[in-house]
Amino acid sequence: MQKPLDTENSKTKEVQMLQHAYVGMWVTDDGRVRHELLPNNRYDEARGNRESAYQGRYEVTGNHIEYWDDTGFTADGDFVDENTLHHGGMILRRK
Repeated sequence: MQKPLDTENSKTKEVQMLQHAYVGMWVTDDGRVRHELLPNNRYDEARGNRESAYQGRYEVTGNHIEYWDDTGFTADGDFVDENTLHHGGMILRRK
């Protein structure tokens, strides 16, 4: 029995997301903002002493990242190299 095409496309996209090179922790140089990109397409952002200040889902396409926060706002950024993320006027580096 064949799977419906949309299920196959969803699985392919999910595997691609799990395999992208940007999963992990990204931190501003002063340590104030910390983005953890989880392998399940979720992120957890800490700000200052506030752990899990923002949480939501994300999607990486090439070197571009889109964020959808659980509270409803959206944001985006670009990975300028394998260790540097530009997001919302901030520069985050891989830790």
